[in-house]
Order: sequence, then structure tokens, then C-alpha cells
Amino acid sequence: MGAEFLFMDDNAHPYHANIVDECLQSEDITRMDWPAYSPDLNPIKHAWDMLGRQIAARQPPPSCLP
Repeated sequence: MGAEFLFMDDNAHPYHANIVDECLQSEDITRMDWPAYSPDLNPIKHAWDMLGRQIAARQPPPSCLP
């Protein structure tokens, strides 16, 4: 990945298992400092929110074919 690679996670419990920490350390992967419980910093959550709002606002509303 290169020397400038920085791993970004969202402090979810699966990412902080000992085996994950050991793997990241063994590969010399730097983990980004991330405040706990800060989903507002994760850009994908904003993208999904925006997409959901645009779909909900469609006229006529989305529907399924029987």
C-alpha cells in the first residue's frame, strides 16, 4: 500500500480484537486516531443518508413490480 497508507476504522468492536491489532502491527499499518462513537466523521454514512433521502423524495415513489 505504501509508506503513507493510513488505516481508518470507526472504533467498532470487531476492529479492536487482539488478532486484528496484532495483524495491523505485524504489517506496519498505522491506525488513524478516531474518537469513539463519532459516526459523523465517517463520510460513507453521509453518502448513504443522502441517497436514502433522495430515494424517499422521488415522485412517484419507488415501488416493486408484482
